[in-house]
Amino acid sequence: MIKLKVLAVMLGWMLLVPPGLAAPVCATDDLEVEVCLDHPAKRIAALSPGATELVWAAGAGDQVVAVVAFSDYPPAAKNVTSVGSHTRMDMERLLQLQPDLVIGWVTGNPSEQMAILKEMGMPVFSIEPRSFEAVSHTIERISVLAGTESAGYTEAERFRQGISTLKAQYDSADPVRVFYQVWDEPLMTVNGEHLIGEMIELCGGDNVFGSLARLVPRISAEAVVAANPEAILAGGMGEENRHWLTRWTAFPTLAATTQNNLFFIPPSLVQRPTPRMLEGTRLFCEKLEVARDRRS
Repeated sequence: MIKLKVLAVMLGWMLLVPPGLAAPVCATDDLEVEVCLDHPAKRIAALSPGATELVWAAGAGDQVVAVVAFSDYPPAAKNVTSVGSHTRMDMERLLQLQPDLVIGWVTGNPSEQMAILKEMGMPVFSIEPRSFEAVSHTIERISVLAGTESAGYTEAERFRQGISTLKAQYDSADPVRVFYQVWDEPLMTVNGEHLIGEMIELCGGDNVFGSLARLVPRISAEAVVAANPEAILAGGMGEENRHWLTRWTAFPTLAATTQNNLFFIPPSLVQRPTPRMLEGTRLFCEKLEVARDRRS
């Protein structure tokens, strides 16, 4: 009886505890900083297009009050207040929106502005997923901070399983020498440590610049010709802009050109570390399969 009375008193006290005294929610970001909130975030600022997608993937889209330029997915994100670009935020506008959680981009947001936010005591959760597993883990951590664990963990597992299925499908595929073009002027690609490099490897691709030291190295057209990739894939400035591939038609000695393996990939499906990379990876793998079929 005594134990029951104690339990009853404890339960009654818990029900009377104000929301602000509830147990905090915590998650460790990609800078190894533990971010704790007194309660799940209700007003979230996402400071990159990728962060915006990840917050929505975590089931917290309705809690987003601020985004940056080019946050165009999901479509509902276009209706959220923009606070500038990921490289230069309108700090006054951002602070006016009173976010209780900021999702920052480690290498994309200006460090001085992020430092100001932290000095003001604003919770900043910095992210930069660099692997497929990290994408799932990021969704899970955001969902913890937003109080949307059920939706977030479900989506994270969907992505994880989808990637696992593709990996099994192309595990024994014949290698295809690949050049992936990230940018045109200056000409840029990715190395093997980049998330896109993991995508290339999963699809059975052999990244011709995979061994370069920089994550996103600058290269020359002459270097591409010397590497002689069997397939060239590029995104371009926009979802339907294929002109970046046109330049390679001027190099008839390239295997990718002679075999007509110049493939367009919508950049948002590949260059944003979000669950849509599953669709982008599937498309990437399909293009490399076409390249295999075109071998003489």
